[in-house]
Amino acid sequence: MRIYAFEEAGGAACESTVETPEPTGHEVLLRLTHSGVCHSDVHIRDGIGSGALRYPVVAGHEMAGEVVAVGPEVTGAREGDVRLVYPWLGCGACASCRAGEDDRCAEHRFLGVHRFGGYAEAVLVPHERYLLDIEGLDRGWAATLACSGLTAYSAVAKALGGHPDDSRDSDDSRDSDEEIVVIGAGGVGLMGIAVLTALGRRRITAVDVNDERLGLARGLGAARTVGSGSGGDARAALLDATGGGAAGVVDFVNSGETARLGFDVLRRDGRLIQVGLFGGELTLPTALMPSKRLTLRGSFVGSLAELGEVVALARSGRLPQTPIVTRPLTADGVNAALEGLARGTVPGRVVLTP
Repeated sequence: MRIYAFEEAGGAACESTVETPEPTGHEVLLRLTHSGVCHSDVHIRDGIGSGALRYPVVAGHEMAGEVVAVGPEVTGAREGDVRLVYPWLGCGACASCRAGEDDRCAEHRFLGVHRFGGYAEAVLVPHERYLLDIEGLDRGWAATLACSGLTAYSAVAKALGGHPDDSRDSDDSRDSDEEIVVIGAGGVGLMGIAVLTALGRRRITAVDVNDERLGLARGLGAARTVGSGSGGDARAALLDATGGGAAGVVDFVNSGETARLGFDVLRRDGRLIQVGLFGGELTLPTALMPSKRLTLRGSFVGSLAELGEVVALARSGRLPQTPIVTRPLTADGVNAALEGLARGTVPGRVVLTP
């Protein structure tokens, strides 16, 4: 089968051919029909944090396709099934993995990072439990749920202070009226806005340096937008837009500058959820943490159960579909998509197809 691999840190994706794996045990082989492109793949290409990586790396962790072969112990999948792949695998043996929380495992074995992923003709999934039925959903958009959707959903849950859908069972509308700020309207940030909209949140403010992306944010349900790239006072604009402060801020950029902006616009009991991997530093006035009873928390991908909830939300029709840009699943397609992400010129999410 063909793969499009990074042979070394800083290099472009190159096409090569490897033997197609034969599934054993609970393994499942999927022919990939859609592979999403994530900004973290730019970091993999560039060798950022590459100490834990072993090259060649076949990146790509947003994968959807059709089952073409199964191991002899597989009972939950058969040839022809259309499935989404949960890529955030752990060791499979620790307490976190046994509890279904592979994403918490300290021994990451992520598909598209530590194991071959979606920039290939096919992918070998270690167990059928990591496959989710997406029959009936737009397959290209569904592929993005494995990272963009899951990451956004899990971060939103933390920003809302609990399970995202808790407020839907309550007669108290105060929760849905809380101000939530989303910093960064790229592929994952737009998905965050879509998730908030699906959950009935009405007071959403989007922040970005790009007016086109802010327009997309409004189309997905953001009630207000704030441009942060024009040299104006984004802090003052956000405080004005939120009526004095936000109950929750989800920072999908997470530079030093955006993290401080998010912290500065929190109201009492506010929660800042840091998601992006841009990098930087944040210096905090420590007395404000207890006096305003603030929460500062990181969020990274999510659990298999949460991905099931995201897929269910998509099936319900409540989740707005975020913009998708389609490109060919070739070495040139991979490299062009990553360059576009690195330059910030992609409106939404790129999905590669054979």
